[in-house]
Amino acid sequence: MKTIQHWINGSPTAGEALESAPVFNPATGAEQAHVVLGGTADVDAAVTAAATAFETWSESSLTQRTQVMFNFRQLLVEHEEELGRIISAEHGKTVDDARGEITRGREVVEFACGLGDVLKGSFSDQVSRGVDVHNFRQPLGVVAGITPFNFPAMVPLWMHPMAIATGNTFILKPSERDPSAANFVADLYRRAGLPDGVFNVVHGGKPAVDAILTHPGIQAVSFVGSTPIAKYVHEQATAHGKRVQALGGAKNHAVVLPDADLEFAANHITAGAYGSAGERCMAVSVAVAVGDAADRLVEILERKAREVKVGPGDAPGTEMGPLVTKAAQERVENAVGTAAAQGATVVVDGRGLKVDGHESGFFTGPSLIDHVSTEMDAYKEELFGPVLAIVRAESLDEAIALINANPYGNGTALFTGSGEAARRFQRNVTVGMIGVNVPVPVPMSYYSFGGWKDSLIGDSPIHGPEGIRFYTRPKVVTTRWPQPAQQLTAGFNFPTSS
Repeated sequence: MKTIQHWINGSPTAGEALESAPVFNPATGAEQAHVVLGGTADVDAAVTAAATAFETWSESSLTQRTQVMFNFRQLLVEHEEELGRIISAEHGKTVDDARGEITRGREVVEFACGLGDVLKGSFSDQVSRGVDVHNFRQPLGVVAGITPFNFPAMVPLWMHPMAIATGNTFILKPSERDPSAANFVADLYRRAGLPDGVFNVVHGGKPAVDAILTHPGIQAVSFVGSTPIAKYVHEQATAHGKRVQALGGAKNHAVVLPDADLEFAANHITAGAYGSAGERCMAVSVAVAVGDAADRLVEILERKAREVKVGPGDAPGTEMGPLVTKAAQERVENAVGTAAAQGATVVVDGRGLKVDGHESGFFTGPSLIDHVSTEMDAYKEELFGPVLAIVRAESLDEAIALINANPYGNGTALFTGSGEAARRFQRNVTVGMIGVNVPVPVPMSYYSFGGWKDSLIGDSPIHGPEGIRFYTRPKVVTTRWPQPAQQLTAGFNFPTSS
């Protein structure tokens, strides 16, 4: 059986190889590989390689760094299909969906290709007589990323291109559930001309994470995952003197007003709720039906949920694949049962779905639950599966209050034909990313990604301008070049401009 190794200093290595974990094909339920699980020694080896590489990479020209990014971007285009199939085989999402995440990740690489403009400093002439001031930014050193299973290509691509293009070296700890994409990307970097040790991959579980959070040679940590783990990462890493980006969980609401095009709204909410089997931090998990829109919206959503084509991710025509593990399948199906027991109406029940020829796969069908209240588990918990809850509200103000009372504030959407309602909504909701007639409002790479409240621990969003600031620190230089004949008197008072 295939063994997936770490990638340290430019090549695969088993490292300590004290333990390994199975990697499943979610569509069949069968083990298809094992991944080595690293610990302190493996993280230390990666830090040593990255620290050595930083000495030269941080001194490389901006032209050299951006040329690697241009090469890397082209390789991502050329190998999109291959990488998409690798992701589909380990995660379960459709190949087309996997290709979509690669494309969105590649947009960050394209942003990194243009850092020559973004990294320009500023210059102030003659701030005092014969004195000028300028500033510039420098890389931090060795930085690390800890990323989730649901986007094994895109989320890491939100981190390492920004870090590497600004002159840092990088250690990636991907999810052990779908680890192969990280190694594939590492080899693309090698082929793009990235020097050995600049990009490293250490596989593992909590021991590897803890080693990253406490290692004195790592200057910053980027994390995307659940809120409890985001809080743990933030606390541990900051306690050890590191910068931290820590993005947590979500409960994303899509509000539908009576003046919306209900067919349009339902079509997009269905895709936003059930795409990638709901295993997205930006998935639509709650539809808030306002006033007279409710009954008709539920009717359309029911029809569309029953039309979703569920099957293996690599099968033509599949729209939704399996969940990533058996445990995830059981958790999601138990949540549907709990919702019914708590008084919700199960309009579409996806439990117990069997796909011909893949009876042991981790499949569950789309579930649609109506008359959900904010006290129910189906509303309060991040289910991370193909379950759409319907909450009914009497007005837009009630819908906004509902969203603002939720502890999460990652993404939200409003479906309406009213500009006034849209403006009021986007100004009043306490959520970081907002879509108007857009169900999954993931910003472009030149904007930053991040939520509010329990969806972002700390204050550092990811990629875009915030990514540049996170992976660099500023220097300000005040300069005087006196002429030999000048007689300058040093003052003992605090210097001022004069």
